[in-house]
Amino acid sequence: MNEDHIGGAHAAARLPGNIVAGLVALELAPGSRIGRAALAQDQGARLAALLGRDLAALVPDVRRLDLCLAAAHFDPAEALRPGWPLHRRLMELHARAPRGGGEPRIIAFGADAGGEVPQPLADEPALRGGSLRVLPFLLHGDPEVAGDVAEAFEIRLLDAGMAQADTALLLQDAFEARIEHARCLTLHDLAAMVALQYEHLGLAPLWPLIETALLSPQHEALLDAVPEPVLHYAGGEARMALFSPAAWRERYRPDSDDTERLRRMFGHFETRQRQLAAVLGAHGIDVVFVEADAAVDARTL
Repeated sequence: MNEDHIGGAHAAARLPGNIVAGLVALELAPGSRIGRAALAQDQGARLAALLGRDLAALVPDVRRLDLCLAAAHFDPAEALRPGWPLHRRLMELHARAPRGGGEPRIIAFGADAGGEVPQPLADEPALRGGSLRVLPFLLHGDPEVAGDVAEAFEIRLLDAGMAQADTALLLQDAFEARIEHARCLTLHDLAAMVALQYEHLGLAPLWPLIETALLSPQHEALLDAVPEPVLHYAGGEARMALFSPAAWRERYRPDSDDTERLRRMFGHFETRQRQLAAVLGAHGIDVVFVEADAAVDARTL
């Protein structure tokens, strides 16, 4: 990787200094699904006004910044992608919004007049159905004020960012869902929650690669620990070793002669590879499969 690429990747990991990125996280009741993909414009505006009030009650300087809300919900993995594309879409929409008289604005984007969800706010159908959904928002304004607000959010939002009762009720009614908790989070807060969730799901070995792609894309990350697949993240993509049955046996089970058991275990290994590739893909990280022999080192993929 040359220096220009490294500098560009590092810059892409961060949003501009005049932006504060956040999310409204909706924890759904067990078995519940959200009935609507996005709110109508009037409901979105009401929600944005209540959100601004809730945030300003925690950090008063929020009132000095524009608030821009996407009144549409997404899977957390869509928010945790290299370059933060959800928030960059919101930045583009904010930049095209009519300018006011110089006072901070509260802006919401939702479904169009016909009830359709415009493409910048459309979630991915394959990632629907989870119990946690997020609505991205951002604050925009003076970089010094934005920096102070961002710092305060990192300290306070996770513990004190629970939506007030009327905000939570509006979210529940407008989205037609049973919501157990509605709270505001930073991107780092959400990343910590997802990392913990992945640990419970047996996906902890994969998180360092995702975290590197999100926060330090100029660096590399490896997964090279038996019995896991071999992965090397670098340059914006993850390369996964693709073993033949014989190469897999030589690397992972050299002392076993139980042919039927080895066949089943290799099938489980391939399932694990597909699982890890699917999770990386959900986070917007391309996976390239590379044919490899038993002695392959992750660094050489």
